[in-house]
Amino acid sequence: MQTKSKLASLAMALVISAIAAPTFAQVTVGGAPMYASKDIIDNAVNSKDHTTLVAAVKAADLVATLKGPGPFTVFAPTNAAFAALPAGTVDTLLKPENKAALAGILTYHVVAGKVDAAALTKAITDGKGKAMLKTVAGGMLTATASSGGVMIADEKGGTAKVTIADVYQSNGVIHVVDKVLLPK
Repeated sequence: MQTKSKLASLAMALVISAIAAPTFAQVTVGGAPMYASKDIIDNAVNSKDHTTLVAAVKAADLVATLKGPGPFTVFAPTNAAFAALPAGTVDTLLKPENKAALAGILTYHVVAGKVDAAALTKAITDGKGKAMLKTVAGGMLTATASSGGVMIADEKGGTAKVTIADVYQSNGVIHVVDKVLLPK
C-alpha cells in the first residue's frame, strides 16, 4: 500500500511539474525559426522577410559588428518596410559610394544593450508614456505604447510599429518593425 501511495505521489508531482513548467514557443520570422543560441546575423539570414536588411548589412560592412558579443537591440525593418521607401532609395543606398549613409541608417536601428519588451514597457511607463532610446548611430528613437502595440518614432517624425517583439539572439534581441526609421 505504501508503494502505491509513493507512486501516486510521484505521479501527481510529475503532473504538477509538467503543468507548471514554462513552455517556450519557437519564434518564427519570415517563415524561419529563430534560435536564441544563434547571433543576430545567423538568424536574420534565414528570414524571408529580411533579405533586404541582410543585403544592406552586408553592403555596409556591419556583419562582423552584428555577429559580435553585443548585446544589441535591433529594430529590424522588413522587406516591405524597405519597399515603402521612395522608388530607387534602396538601390541608391546599396551602391558602394553610399556605404557611410547606409551604415548610418542601419545603425540608427540598433540600440546598445538588450532591451526586450518588458524592459521597453517599463521604460515607457517610467517615462510617463514614452521612452527615449539612444541609437548606436547617436540619434534618438522614441518608444510609446498605443492600443495597437509599441510604436517607435524616428527624429523625422516617422513611426514604425513593432510587429514581432522579443526575438531573442545569443547577442541581443530583435524587434521586427514595419517601417524604416530615418535619422535627421
